[in-house]
Amino acid sequence: MPANRNEKIIKIVKSAAADFLQRESNGASLITVTDANLSNDEKYATILFTVLPTEKEQAALEFAKRMRSEFKEYVKTHTKLGKIPLFDFAIDLGEKHRQKIDLISLKNK
Repeated sequence: MPANRNEKIIKIVKSAAADFLQRESNGASLITVTDANLSNDEKYATILFTVLPTEKEQAALEFAKRMRSEFKEYVKTHTKLGKIPLFDFAIDLGEKHRQKIDLISLKNK
């Protein structure tokens, strides 16, 4: 599979996930889609996101996981992807660690 195709699918999935989560969430927290991972066979995709305030992370993750089948239907109707992968959601721990490093480096200046 060409990397360019993979990148296009990821871009479409990220955009759809951001729109979907914004529409469907109750607004108690800010959910930001940061990345998506797609398996080589395009059967599975994991959407990574961050949550503010961080105290609402677990609730947001549970919400996103509950909405997986609705999100799949949303992708079917709002994108032109032919083969729709099975979706999962996860907190972007890499982004959390990057933010923590940035905070520490700012304190040390």
